[in-house]
Amino acid sequence: MPIRRIYVASSWRNEFQPAIVNILRRAGHAVFDFRNPGNSLSGQFFKANAAGLSGGFHWSEIDKNWKQWSVEQYVAAMSNSLARKGFTQDMVALTKCDTCVLVAPCGRSAHLELGFAAGAGKRTVILLLPGAMPVMDPELMYKMATICTSVSALVNFLDLVPRWR
Repeated sequence: MPIRRIYVASSWRNEFQPAIVNILRRAGHAVFDFRNPGNSLSGQFFKANAAGLSGGFHWSEIDKNWKQWSVEQYVAAMSNSLARKGFTQDMVALTKCDTCVLVAPCGRSAHLELGFAAGAGKRTVILLLPGAMPVMDPELMYKMATICTSVSALVNFLDLVPRWR
């Protein structure tokens, strides 16, 4: 049985995210990887690819010009079947995790995911690696979570602190 069921919230642009997922798995944890949800789900606590997506969701799957959308186009795209499937897949994993680790720097969705986890009473951890701060602004509300400044501190924290659920 895995030590923890971890949802890693991060960004497609975060180059450290894949390594963090692998390190946490090697430490014995079940980890949801939004980039490769099919690999995250099979044999773990997550229902095997509940949404039927082979890879992680990205807006470019709906429209390659997604960055030029109007507000109306964005709202309409939220109803697209791929967007609904991606949302469902992430929410299933968020609901079933006992721990959410935010790997900074990241964007708005990752912060919403961490906020959902905090509101649901799950353990929340923010990994701020050296070099993250020039990319992002300091965030006062990070006080709601445990902050780790190295991968070893993250792994040690997860091993030492009892599971909540």
